[in-house]
Amino acid sequence: MAADYSHDSRIVLTLDGGGTNFRFSATQGNQPIVETVVLPSFGDDLERCLATIVEGFNTTKERCAAPPVAISFSFPGPADYPNGVIGDLQHLPCFRGGVALGPMLEERFGLPVFINNDGDLFVYGEAIAGFLPYVNSLLDNAGNPKRYHNLFGVTLGTGFGGGIVRKGELFLGDNSLGAEIWLLRNKLNPQTRVEEVAGIRGVRRFYAEKAKIPLEESPEPRVIFAIGQGEQPGDKAAALEAFRQLGEVVGDAMGQALTIVDGLAVVGGGLSGAWPLFSRALMAELNSSYPSSNENGVRRLIPKAFNLEDAEELRTFLQPTSREVTVPGSARVASYDASPRIGVGLSRLGTSQAVSIGAYALALSKLDAR
Repeated sequence: MAADYSHDSRIVLTLDGGGTNFRFSATQGNQPIVETVVLPSFGDDLERCLATIVEGFNTTKERCAAPPVAISFSFPGPADYPNGVIGDLQHLPCFRGGVALGPMLEERFGLPVFINNDGDLFVYGEAIAGFLPYVNSLLDNAGNPKRYHNLFGVTLGTGFGGGIVRKGELFLGDNSLGAEIWLLRNKLNPQTRVEEVAGIRGVRRFYAEKAKIPLEESPEPRVIFAIGQGEQPGDKAAALEAFRQLGEVVGDAMGQALTIVDGLAVVGGGLSGAWPLFSRALMAELNSSYPSSNENGVRRLIPKAFNLEDAEELRTFLQPTSREVTVPGSARVASYDASPRIGVGLSRLGTSQAVSIGAYALALSKLDAR
């Protein structure tokens, strides 16, 4: 399992790097210890962008009661994260041809610097102090001996990110490109990638198509959600269908990943707040079957997926399912679980806090391993 840094006194400077804004903070013992510093990213001007990053870390460092031991933060990819070099970014176009951001910050601050993407760090944080221990605690309280050790997660926002934690270890891949779920095929249009529809752009596009309005007139997802909830005027049927389609394509992508990972699944990001409108389609996709000559079809996932945000499904999920079977030719018995299951639910920390905890733990684990 991952190391517990909840009582660690060391301070790490963190950053949530986005295409519009940079959010700087500092973490100690898995908790933020300073007020977040928000600065514009200036993504089309490398000199201003780098100066902003230095300014943000300087301001945050000055607010800390003790010197930090490292800098650790999330930044968009593609990137050579182990070497701290950022590649050609879609939302920060000033990073072209490879920019050695990590080494620059190491020289400027005299601290070790660790960078990764937000999807990985989000899931790492949820595995350490969020969704994974939350579910295992519920199982323990229910008297169920089952424990989960693997966590897959996605972030839904401007983009569609993902991450995998296996038995306390963040899975990064040999090229720092593990869990790049945004590149999976889009179920509704296999000639495109899933990120085209699994995010803010997709929800606005779905709504515009169903409401028969120009895309530029389509409201932001938070407004579309309110329309779907009947809280604001607009095309309610179009809003409901927009989020249903989001749930379908996200569920399909998550199903492909969970076929390999076999663990709990957590959902975060700004769009996760619309869970009431897209979760049914997402869960239906995870529990769907492939058409076949078999009368019941073949399930796309062997374990049954449970929506842990639904009280009734949660109660069923927590019930023990193992039973004893006799060992052939012996008086002994063996435990047998004939009902494998996984749980799906929302971030327990909030996406930004999970990313910060993930960045904090990644830095300290790297330092402790040296």
